[in-house]
Amino acid sequence: MNGLDLRFLVLLLAGAFTGYIAYLHPAAGASLMVGAGVVTALYLLLGSGGNGGPPSR
Repeated sequence: MNGLDLRFLVLLLAGAFTGYIAYLHPAAGASLMVGAGVVTALYLLLGSGGNGGPPSR
C-alpha cells in the first residue's frame, strides 16, 4: 500500500470520525483538537503494546 499500514489507516479514520463528530456538535470541543487528541492517544496505545509508554523504535 505504498508505505501505509493498517495502523496508520485506523488512526486516520479515528481522527476523521472524531473530528467530524466534534464539528457537528460544537459543544464537544474544537474539532481539530479533539481529532488530534484521539489520534495521539491511539498512536501511543497501539505503538506501545497497550502499556501506556512511548512507542519503541
